Amino acid sequence: MRVAILSIVLLNLAIEAECKAGADPKGAAVKGVLMVIAPEDFRDEELFRPKKIFEEKGYKVTVASTVKGKVKGMLGGFAEAQAKIAELNIADFSAVIFVGGSGASVYFDDKNVLELAKKAAEKKLLIGAICIAPSILANAGLLKGKKATSFPSEKGNLRDKGADYTGGKVEVDGNIVTASGPEAAEDFGRKIVELLE
Repeated sequence: MRVAILSIVLLNLAIEAECKAGADPKGAAVKGVLMVIAPEDFRDEELFRPKKIFEEKGYKVTVASTVKGKVKGMLGGFAEAQAKIAELNIADFSAVIFVGGSGASVYFDDKNVLELAKKAAEKKLLIGAICIAPSILANAGLLKGKKATSFPSEKGNLRDKGADYTGGKVEVDGNIVTASGPEAAEDFGRKIVELLE
């Protein structure tokens, strides 16, 4: 009897430790998706629609920016940035998604953001970028020889950096998913979930 009680207590302690360490009771690691938004003027649909899809599928979504707290989108929506980009641990995530909108251009030459994209590629994480954000991946050297799409304004930059620009709605090449803009936000989110699963 004492052995059975001790076994139950030890099992409960093990489950509690796993949960605290970021795992569920079945032993599977909690799935994390990082969504990087501009400190202002991110594109609302490109954050909120994929985020909803990820969360409905059970993914833990972390929104990050150069600032913590409330961030305003181009269409007036607000998001809560829970983390600063410079403080992130890439090991906590299965996917890193760069959200577009006019504000995302501040990241085109941002050292921390380009380094984040490179680290995600080194760790073979799934990487997504939508609207103008594929230029972040291009500037980090991640689109060379890859099929990719973006908002039309970025076509020249993607091609200059060696991407095979298609102009399609959503493109997948290896572990990189790119999308053209707000109208592709749901397809983009669904494609990322499909690849993660």
